[in-house]
This record gives sequence, C-alpha cells and structure tokens, in this order.
Amino acid sequence: MFQTGILKTKLKFIKMNQGESDFDIPVPWFLIKHPAGNIVIDGGNAIEAAIDKRAHWGAVVDAYDPVMEVSENCADQCRSVGVDPGSVRYVLQSHLHLDHTGAIGHFPNAQIICQRAEYDYAFNPHWFARGAYIRADFDRPGLNWKLLGGEYTDNYDLFGDGAVRMIFTPGHAPGHQSFLITLPKTGPVLLTIDAAYTLDHWENKALPGLVHSSADAANSVAKLRRIASDTNAMVVTGHDPDNWQTFLKAPHDFYD
Repeated sequence: MFQTGILKTKLKFIKMNQGESDFDIPVPWFLIKHPAGNIVIDGGNAIEAAIDKRAHWGAVVDAYDPVMEVSENCADQCRSVGVDPGSVRYVLQSHLHLDHTGAIGHFPNAQIICQRAEYDYAFNPHWFARGAYIRADFDRPGLNWKLLGGEYTDNYDLFGDGAVRMIFTPGHAPGHQSFLITLPKTGPVLLTIDAAYTLDHWENKALPGLVHSSADAANSVAKLRRIASDTNAMVVTGHDPDNWQTFLKAPHDFYD
C-alpha cells in the first residue's frame, strides 16, 4: 500500500452535501507481486501534479488541491522497494479520474486493463464530470490497453487463480471497478477504491461527492458488503484518512 500525497479539499466534495469544512484525504495506490508478474493498481496522482499542478489539472485544483513530492510518483516508489518499472506486467485501472491515473504511461511493458464503459466515458464525460478526467494522462500514444467487456465485465480473474479479481462497481464513475485480492497469508483484501471513498460511504451514511449514478453507487456498496461478508475480507476504503492510517504501508511494511 503506497500513497501519492494528499488532496486538500472540502468535506462536501467527498461526502455529498455534508459541509464546507476542510478535509484532507490520502491518495493511495497498490503494488502486487505475483509469480506471473508484478501489478500496479491505479498509481495515484500523476507526477505532473507534483511538478506543476495547475498546468496539468487546471481549475480542478481549486476544489482538489494535490500536495505531493515529485519523489512520490508511483514509478519511483516502485524502485524504492526494488521493483523495476519495466518488470510491471499489468496496470489495473479502477477508473480514470485524475487521482487514479498516475501509472499510465510510466510502466513501458505493462498492459493497462480498464472497463470499456469507463474508457469510452473518459473521452466524452458529462459536463459535471469533465474536470475529473485529465485526458493527457490516458490519451497517450503507444499504450497497450485491454478493455473489459462490450459494455462491462464483472468478476474478471486476472490470472485464473483467484488471486486478483476485478469487481464491477459503477456509480462513482460509470465503469468503476474494485478489486478482491487474495494473499497467501493475509487472505482476502477488498480494495473498494472509490466505490466507497470512506467508511461513511461503506456504512450507507453518505453518497460520494462526485457521482455518476447515486442508485448504482448504493447498489455497488451493497454488492461489496456481500463479498466482504462472504469472504471475511479486510476492507480498504478509497480515501478515508482514518481508515488508511490503520494499514501497513510501503516501503517499510506490507501484507503477504
């Protein structure tokens, strides 16, 4: 579990209609070592957000202000734990919002896996979601994309061994997916990503501050809660500052 800094924002942008108070959230991403190849999930903020955030994100920084060091980019953080970016076989995208696209284009041999519904929407989002998609992050030449489904694919098993499953969880974004990771010793870990930003979303106390479909968002949380109950998984929410503090963090510690 890695972090590319924080986003300084307002509570209402994370929990719909819940006020103007300041709310700083972590921007996680994940590295998985598997016998069949290394995997990066999302990659957090792109390195450009650390170099010149307003040039890269524009007016979005007035609502979501990224605070990160250049050294916190996901490729350099991989190197910090002895993983050559060239050894990463897959980059898995939960969705294509700006705080989840930091890995795209920075792992030269990786195939990028995304739901087709999300990929298509990212190029033509509704007006209210346009600021969340930074086209320069994902519209790059030479990328090796694998798009799941004619519309979407649910429960895609990356290696066919149950270790990495992609769970279709639309709502926050139309092609959002979460991940059920089964580790040899730790067991199941459910990465909700932005299907549940925080424990309030997980516990049906709030809707996301940015949402494509509130009904889909609620249904996706219910789906993930069933999976967590059935598997007894450790649940990792997407941006909860308190929940995030409870986990083992790279580069100093990890789950196996």
